[in-house]
Amino acid sequence: MYPSPMSHNTPSPRSTPSAHYPISHDPEPIRLFKSDFLEFFTHISPVAVVTIWLPVVLFFLARSVGTTDIAAAGSAVGFTAVFPWHIPAGLLVGLFLWTLSEYLLHRFVFHYRPRGAWQERVVFLFHGIHHAQPQCKTRLVMPPAVSLPLAAVFYGFFWFTTGKLLGLPEWIDPLASGFLIGYLIYDLTHYATHHFPMRSGLLKFLKRYHLQHHYKTPEQRFGVSSPLWDWVFGTFSK
Repeated sequence: MYPSPMSHNTPSPRSTPSAHYPISHDPEPIRLFKSDFLEFFTHISPVAVVTIWLPVVLFFLARSVGTTDIAAAGSAVGFTAVFPWHIPAGLLVGLFLWTLSEYLLHRFVFHYRPRGAWQERVVFLFHGIHHAQPQCKTRLVMPPAVSLPLAAVFYGFFWFTTGKLLGLPEWIDPLASGFLIGYLIYDLTHYATHHFPMRSGLLKFLKRYHLQHHYKTPEQRFGVSSPLWDWVFGTFSK
């Protein structure tokens, strides 16, 4: 399917203490596929991510508001309608759930220790390439080949748990919107930590925090948009 990571003079992650590849600062991106067609889909800009996902966020928000308007009109007393608190609450809960998902995906999926050659290639394709070449501008945000299936899985999770198990279908779209907003914040923050100055306050902290993950403690500091879950699960390094 694509060249082994070994073809780029990078040792197996199983043989290195940090389970990551030596860093390359070559301006030429490491090629992952022999096929130009497949290789094309391994590169994406942050503008493309916003273009794809911001309309989806707005769609879910509009649909949740539209559905609520119908429900509120039917339950209105005189000229008074109940404020749809579930929309802002769902947005906040969805955003909070993203921070946990970001941490778990980064720590246990993207940093999975391979147990065989094919797993090694998959890990390199998904995340090892970023650690091998962290400054490659077109591989800093999640390509649709990864983000679209993940979004479908998480939406299905919200649909089943919230809509079916809890019987709260009106919460699904606000949750999905908040979750995707969190994802956009994550992807744009990740790009910024590698290529924007971020010289003061929280932005400076996030940049330093993530670059330390790359260059100092690759088995710690898994949070990108927030260190919250590193504190909770003991992977925060001072």
